[in-house]
Amino acid sequence: MRIGAKTDYALRAALELAAADGDRPVKAETIATAQGIPPRFLEKILNDLRRAGLVESRRGVDGGHLLARPADEITVGDVIRAIDGPLANVAGKRPHELHFDGPAEKLPAVLVVARAALRDVLDRTTLAEIACGELPPAVAAIADDPEVWSRRG
Repeated sequence: MRIGAKTDYALRAALELAAADGDRPVKAETIATAQGIPPRFLEKILNDLRRAGLVESRRGVDGGHLLARPADEITVGDVIRAIDGPLANVAGKRPHELHFDGPAEKLPAVLVVARAALRDVLDRTTLAEIACGELPPAVAAIADDPEVWSRRG
C-alpha cells in the first residue's frame, strides 16, 4: 500500500478536525500550522474532502472547516477513498475484475484477499479512535506485535 503526500495530509487534516470535535469550525491556517501542511495544498485537499461529503466549510469571520459527520462515523478508509479512490487497483482495474491465465491464474484472488485485509483495518478504524488514542482492539493487537514494525526488503 502506498500513501502519497496528498492522502497523508488529508488524513492528518481530518484528524485535526476530529480532535476539535465540536460545532466550531477550524481555520485552514490552524490545521496547516499544526500539521506542517502547505496551506494552498491543504485548501485543495479540504475541497476534495468536502466534495466527498466528509468535511463542511463555513464562510465568514468565524468560518472554517469541520467534519460533516461525527468523527466516530468516518473511517480512515473513507478519507483514503475520498483522495485516492479505491483502496486497491491494478492498472486501473479493481482486483475482482482481473483475470489471468496460467501460473498467474490465482493472482487476482491474492489481491482480493489483500484488499480485504486493508479494508478490515482501514474501515474498522475511525478518526475519533485515532484522535483520542484508542485503536480498535483488533487493530491495537496487530500494532502491539513488534514484528509488524520491522522493515522487510
